[in-house]
Amino acid sequence: MSRRGELVVKARDVSKTYDQGRIRVLQDVTLDVGAGEVVALWGASGSGKSTLLHLIGGLDTPDRGTLSVCGLDPCDEASRTVLRRRHLGFVFQLHNLIPDLTVEENIRVPALAAGRGVVETAARVRELVGQVGLSHRIRHRVQDLSGGERQRTAICRALMNAPRLLLADEPTGSLDEQTGGAIFGLLKELAARERVAVVLATHERRFAEACDRILRMRDGQLSEI
Repeated sequence: MSRRGELVVKARDVSKTYDQGRIRVLQDVTLDVGAGEVVALWGASGSGKSTLLHLIGGLDTPDRGTLSVCGLDPCDEASRTVLRRRHLGFVFQLHNLIPDLTVEENIRVPALAAGRGVVETAARVRELVGQVGLSHRIRHRVQDLSGGERQRTAICRALMNAPRLLLADEPTGSLDEQTGGAIFGLLKELAARERVAVVLATHERRFAEACDRILRMRDGQLSEI
């Protein structure tokens, strides 16, 4: 259960299978995440962490159970669109940026989808790149950045529309140990500054232990440590 008052994620008895039910990935998962919490989904590869994030973010749908994210149903198409435009940000292991676009252009993408004004968007981009130390790279193309710089750009993109919830799927997994530690620290710092809840999928215990709560994923089941 969440230790905060307002819930941004409420999952009840969520299950997911693939291959016509032959592969069970999630089994009766129940989860609450409160506003401003940083929660770790900790477990080995294949334990179901990414699948749970995908369900919360509306990238997939459960076979059974119910989900509420920021008061909306991510399984409903109209609600899912509102979630992604206004309330939800994603950071993936592979940054999923557009390589031919600049840092600024990549960060602006969510604002364009949400129909935000040009002046407001430009100010927000400058604010975010300043916070992550990328002001000097704002007009550089993604393909010219280091791995750490690309992930910082991805974090800015995820925070562009000031979401209430950030889903981070192994955001340090493709980085070396030192860079990964820096990116994790930056993610926590920005989450606190932006007052956004974070659900972080990770296989690294050191990152899990630095979160507010650790939820262990094992064989598709969730338990709190």
